[in-house]
Amino acid sequence: MQKRIFTTILCLIFSFAGISFGQKISPPVAEQISAQNTNNQVLIPVFILLKHQADISGAAALATKSEKGQFVWAALKTATLAQSDLRAYLQNKQLFAQPLTVVNAIFAELPVAEILAIAERDDVAKILPNLPMQAAFPLRQADENNQNLQTRAADDTLTWGIERVQAHRLWQKNVRGQNVVIGGQDTGYDWLHPALNSNYRGQNAAAADHNYNWHDAIHGKHPLNDDAFNPCGFDVNQPCDDGSHGTHTMGTMVGQTDDAGQHIGLAPQAKWIGCRNMERGWGSPQSYIECFEWFLAPTDLQNQRPNPEQAPHVINNSWSCPTIEGCAPENFEIMRLAVVNLRAAGVVVVVSAGNAGPDCNTIDAPAAIFGESFTIGATDINDTTIYFSSRGLVQADGSGRIKPNVVAPGVNVRSSLPNNRYGAASGTSMAGPHVAGVVALLISADPTLAGQVERIEELLEKTADPIFSSQICNGILPSALPNPISGYGRVNTWAALSIIRPDLTHENPQNINNLRLYPNPTADFLAIITPFDAVANTSVRIFNPLGQLIWEQQHSFTRILQLDLSALPKGAYYISIAEPNTQRVLTRAFYKL
Repeated sequence: MQKRIFTTILCLIFSFAGISFGQKISPPVAEQISAQNTNNQVLIPVFILLKHQADISGAAALATKSEKGQFVWAALKTATLAQSDLRAYLQNKQLFAQPLTVVNAIFAELPVAEILAIAERDDVAKILPNLPMQAAFPLRQADENNQNLQTRAADDTLTWGIERVQAHRLWQKNVRGQNVVIGGQDTGYDWLHPALNSNYRGQNAAAADHNYNWHDAIHGKHPLNDDAFNPCGFDVNQPCDDGSHGTHTMGTMVGQTDDAGQHIGLAPQAKWIGCRNMERGWGSPQSYIECFEWFLAPTDLQNQRPNPEQAPHVINNSWSCPTIEGCAPENFEIMRLAVVNLRAAGVVVVVSAGNAGPDCNTIDAPAAIFGESFTIGATDINDTTIYFSSRGLVQADGSGRIKPNVVAPGVNVRSSLPNNRYGAASGTSMAGPHVAGVVALLISADPTLAGQVERIEELLEKTADPIFSSQICNGILPSALPNPISGYGRVNTWAALSIIRPDLTHENPQNINNLRLYPNPTADFLAIITPFDAVANTSVRIFNPLGQLIWEQQHSFTRILQLDLSALPKGAYYISIAEPNTQRVLTRAFYKL
């Protein structure tokens, strides 16, 4: 026993003298250990990531969301059997430990000596930090730097965002989000708000039932908050918003009409469930991973009887974990695994890009940086990617991937606020809920989309209206598709519906699938978007309504070609794309203003 104590003390001394802590203990945890200067009374919050992680690859071959969810949950539960010995060890030491299932890990608060001892275990892969994060909140209530302060739709019964993404056209086809569940993790939600109450899944005629519909991951005051008072309290058993951010985002997804009769929600017949992951805007990887776990298999109010059948179809995440708040590459891995497993279970994970623009490479924080997240930037009423919207490429994890995936309305968006109020806010926090609402509408229109995350994401990307700017990031031309400013473009709900339900839109699905023109009609530039890369000498022809050839050029391009048609007389035309040495010819009509 004396030899073990002496060895531990030596490890501490050598570590503080600059000797490496080893590969298992991440540098931020090592810094926290060093800061304690062998003080074994202070408890350091960490994630203990187990070596054994679930194999969830089989979920991809399953047909339904229910099958995917059950499969992934069972695989993850089996993987957690590897925690049993470590959990018993921590329990015997009377140390706080929160077992996780969405990732095979344990969140624990440990003294220095125990961190060093656990790092020696063969079943442990890494010891990762739990550092503070803060939400990507709206830039400001009124965006003074934007000229479109009065952002109004042509139809004053709609918010401009609903009109711009054409969600209201689906309502005319009786597609309003029926039979779809949206999840949100945020500052909480005012479930009694008249714009939200009827859509809350826990609301029914008899009495409200918050089991499986609400979870509070805030168990106490956040250490970075000076004020100990929280208006909701902690571990509350019904939805509550300790800020206003969550209530605003949920209103954009499912809200009814505001106090002036204006529609604020894209999917007004979808149901919602929620999880509070921030304490007055402050959270940690632990709090939002806890919410991710709950969404994977919601539980009752005692956090018992998890049921993946109660999982939502899509989750909105209007928050960020920036470097300035303490997040680091060392804890990216455990965050990403949570998103990976949710996606495999058939849940679309929508994430706001952040408000750190206009510089390139500013999408630099979880969960927006992950390839498995569907990352959303913000546009104004002129279909311009707004200056504050974060840009790609993603450099924070060394991937260099292009983000965002798409963009959506995020300037002066009117929605619900706590205590029966309404107001406008700006930020990618407002853009993400537009996309989550669009996902709900599309699943409602075509229930076979439920659980088909990759298909939904490809559909939204393929049918987005491209947005081009003069900004060049990392040498990628602004005409590229996708690009680091606006991804594939601004979501277009009607165009997506035209592919999955051409019977509702009376469009020719073959033309939509094969060739898109934007904008159409056009006054000058026309973007031609094809589902393939055009080889050299691909013929691009323009015909008048009589079928007469009036213009022809040969091009090679990667999915998108921009043409300057400013000299073309006003009128109706057809454009044709024909590849050499193949039978592939794509044709679509357009109108020149």
